[in-house]
Amino acid sequence: MTASVSSIYSQILDTIASVEPRVADATRQELSDQRESLKLIASENYASLPTLMAMGTWMSDKYAEGTVGHRFYAGCRNIDTVESVAAEHAEALFGADHAYVQPHSGIDANLVAYWAILSHRVESPTLARLQAATVNDLSESDWEALRHEFNAQKVMGMSLDAGGHLTHGFRHNISGKMFQQHSYGTNPDTGLIDYDALRATAKEFRPLIIVAGYSAYPRRVNFALMREIADEVGATLFVDMAHFAGLVAGKVFTGEENPIPYAHIVASTTHKSLRGPRGGFVLATSEYADAVDKGCPMVLGGPLGHVMAAKALAFAEARTPSFQTYAAQVATNAKALAEGLSKRGVRLVTGGTDNHLVLMDVSSFGLTGRQAESALLDAGVVTNRNSVPRDPNGAWYTSGVRIGTPALTTRGFTESDFDEVADLIAQVLANTTPTTTPKGPSKAKYVLADGVADRVHARAQELLSDNPLYPGLEL
Repeated sequence: MTASVSSIYSQILDTIASVEPRVADATRQELSDQRESLKLIASENYASLPTLMAMGTWMSDKYAEGTVGHRFYAGCRNIDTVESVAAEHAEALFGADHAYVQPHSGIDANLVAYWAILSHRVESPTLARLQAATVNDLSESDWEALRHEFNAQKVMGMSLDAGGHLTHGFRHNISGKMFQQHSYGTNPDTGLIDYDALRATAKEFRPLIIVAGYSAYPRRVNFALMREIADEVGATLFVDMAHFAGLVAGKVFTGEENPIPYAHIVASTTHKSLRGPRGGFVLATSEYADAVDKGCPMVLGGPLGHVMAAKALAFAEARTPSFQTYAAQVATNAKALAEGLSKRGVRLVTGGTDNHLVLMDVSSFGLTGRQAESALLDAGVVTNRNSVPRDPNGAWYTSGVRIGTPALTTRGFTESDFDEVADLIAQVLANTTPTTTPKGPSKAKYVLADGVADRVHARAQELLSDNPLYPGLEL
C-alpha cells in the first residue's frame, strides 16, 4: 500500500464530509469495525482496493438499458466496453458459453434465470402482462391466476431449513409465488442430500426447473447426478452458486462438483467467496443466452456501469494463480475450523464441512441461534444465526449459527489461526446461558459470564493485528 492510496481515500472522505459528515464518519467507522472484528459471516468478504475504487466513478452516471450494442439510450460506448470486458473475463474464468453481468444482486440474478427459463420453454401471455405490472400490484389471487396461465409450472429447490435459499421457491419470496413449489431436503441421519429421494420426488412432481445450490449446506453437490435427474424428468437444471462461486473459479470444485458443464443456467453473486463487489451475474449455455440477455427490462432496471466495471476487475483478479491459492486455503481453513469446533464439543450439522462454511447446532449448549449470535458479537465475533434441518425454533430464533472462512482467509488466516478461532467460539458458547423468564428460558435474552467477552475480544485482536485488513491504509 502506498502513501498515495491513503491520501486518495482521505481526500475522498474529506470531500464526502464537506456535504454530510455523518456519512464520512460512518464510513471510517465501518473500516475500523471490520478491522477489529472476526468476520465469520459466510456470505461476506473483503473486495480489493482497485475493485472498491472502480465503484466510485462517473460510470455511475449513465443509463444503459439493453445489452451491448443494443441500448435504449445514446452514448453508451464506454458502458459497452466495461460490460463486454466483465463478460469476457467471466466466460473465461468459468468456461461458460455466455455471461450476463448486469444483475444488481443474487436475487436479481436468480430472477433473470427463472424468467429466462420460462420465456425459453413456456409460451404464455403472462410474460407480457408481468412486464407491464409491478410486484406490489399483484395480489395472491393474481399470482394464483398467473400460475394457472403458466399451466402451473413447477420448481424443486432445497428446503430452507436444509440449507437452501429463500429464492429457491420459498413461499414468501417471489420465486414461491411464480411457481408451484416442492422442496427436497437432506437425510435426517446424515444431514446430506438424499439423491435417491430427490430423484423419486422429481419423478412424481415433474418440475420444469430443478434448483441446485445452497446458502447453508456445508458439503459439496454432485452436479452430474443433478443433471441426470433433471434430464430424466425433462427439467431445466438451474444452479445457484452464489456462495461457492469462488471455489469454482479457484478450481477447488472440479469434475462433477463443478456446476458449469452440467447446468443449463447458473446464477451467482460477485461478492461472497468470489471477493468482488456486491452484485450478481448469470452464466448460460448458448441455448439460453438470448433469453438471459432480456433480463433488462424483464426483471432489472438500468445496469449499474460502475458496478460492472468493478465486476470486470474482480473476475480478472480471480483468473490469477494467487486466487486459486486463496480458494484452496478457504476450503482448508474451513476444515480446520470444523475440526477445531468438533474437538471442543460443538455439534456440527453433517459433522463437518468440505466447502467454505460450517453450520453449528448450538442447541446442545441450551441456546438458540439468536442468543449465540448475539453473545459472539459481544465478544467481537461476527456470525449469523441460521436454521438447521427440522429446526424446532423456526427461522427467526433458529437453533444454528452459520460461519465461514472466506473473509478471514482474505486477511491471511491459516489453519492454526482458525483452530484458535474455534477455541474462542467454544469459550463464548460454553459461558452463555439463557435468561430465565416466568414462562421459562428466553429465546432471545442471555447472560455471558463476566470477563469472557473481554478475554475473547483481546485474543481476537491479537489474531487480527497479525493479519491486518488493507495494510498501510491509514485514514
